[in-house]
Amino acid sequence: MIFKNKILYRTEKKPIVWDAFFNSNGKRKPIVIFCHGYKGFKDWGSWNLVAKRFSKDQLFFVKFNFSHNGGTTENPIDFPDLEAFAENNYSKEIEDLDALLNHLLSQEFEYKNEIDITDITLIGHSRGGGISIIKTREDKRITKLITWASICDFGKRTVTISDLEQWREEGVKYVLNGRTKQQMPHNFQFYEDFRANEQRLHIETAIKQIDTSILIIHSKNDPSVPFEEATTLHSWNSKSKLLVIDNSNHVFDASHPWEHKILPPALKTVAEKSIAFIKN
Repeated sequence: MIFKNKILYRTEKKPIVWDAFFNSNGKRKPIVIFCHGYKGFKDWGSWNLVAKRFSKDQLFFVKFNFSHNGGTTENPIDFPDLEAFAENNYSKEIEDLDALLNHLLSQEFEYKNEIDITDITLIGHSRGGGISIIKTREDKRITKLITWASICDFGKRTVTISDLEQWREEGVKYVLNGRTKQQMPHNFQFYEDFRANEQRLHIETAIKQIDTSILIIHSKNDPSVPFEEATTLHSWNSKSKLLVIDNSNHVFDASHPWEHKILPPALKTVAEKSIAFIKN
């Protein structure tokens, strides 16, 4: 079954739009929560095909939009709400993930008879990988962690640290979205939140403290997040596993929109290796 664009409303906070893909058979299935990356969204490219692939293997797959990713409840695709995008930050994304997880595990959750609350995997792509690492360190309910093309350091991202003096003076800076051609605003609060929570957001410290199973997947030729970031993550946790994808890119050869009915071979491998890791 596929349930699209479910809405988690929250008091005095922006709602979270999420999807669930699963085989409705009354059997309790491991939960998989997918976190998109920077300038990403849950329906980007072939993420729906990824979700279907996971559900085919008797997994309860959830993907969602971070509340300030620039989408809306009416239009969760692309970035119609740049005002919200400007107010996003790392702390809000961790809070969103926590709110969604709490909802999934609540007694009020409408599909509670389909999930195994003792078997929870986070998958994070790119910046979502960093968010997933922090959340896994903080939340013992999470039993496995998988990163896809993850960053290893929030502090060295250009969106975090570039043009600081001008950014502080003007209160906002803009980053071009190459696909939509939008100028994506980032209010200075983004940097202020990072500095105020720098210790919490230190990925090296976080991953070193994780004692659950970790699978790190990265393309050797990733042009956006260098492969060295994967080897760095791997070096910080001796129990982690590293899977190298050859001859691919940051999104494992997917693109948006994705009009094919099958996954690109690289992303198919990523999905299948992730499924095997979860079910092992």
